[in-house]
Amino acid sequence: MSDFISASHVVLGCSASTVDDVLKLLSEQAVSFGIASDAEALYEAFRAREAEGTTGMMGGFAIPHAKSDAVTQSAIIVDKFDEGVAWPSMDDMPITCAIALLTPASEAGTTHLQLLSKVAVLLMNEDFRTSVQAADDPDKIVELISAGIAAE
Repeated sequence: MSDFISASHVVLGCSASTVDDVLKLLSEQAVSFGIASDAEALYEAFRAREAEGTTGMMGGFAIPHAKSDAVTQSAIIVDKFDEGVAWPSMDDMPITCAIALLTPASEAGTTHLQLLSKVAVLLMNEDFRTSVQAADDPDKIVELISAGIAAE
């Protein structure tokens, strides 16, 4: 499962003020990275998922995720923000890192659930959260996430 993320999909120094800003940014990035074909359709899929309940976790992380026909290949995008983004979360703290999961609708019950489960478990680990937050190198962030989702 570790082939879902690459250093070219890790963006440092992002800027956003709201959850919607982040979801729009991720949708536009997905199209520019060749992961999705339609930014608006992907944005609506992210928004629909967020409307079911927040994807804000703890320690400054969120896991926005979308299943959409607009997604051409399963992938992970990581955006790190210079300033905290107001996002309802388990610890009521702003997020500074979004680990976005994008999956074609046809893989909703398989790949999507596996990725979501693995990333959610990773984010319960304080050492993992601290390491990702401290990392300022996309390759290091990929290494941390890949090792975590590859572990059984």
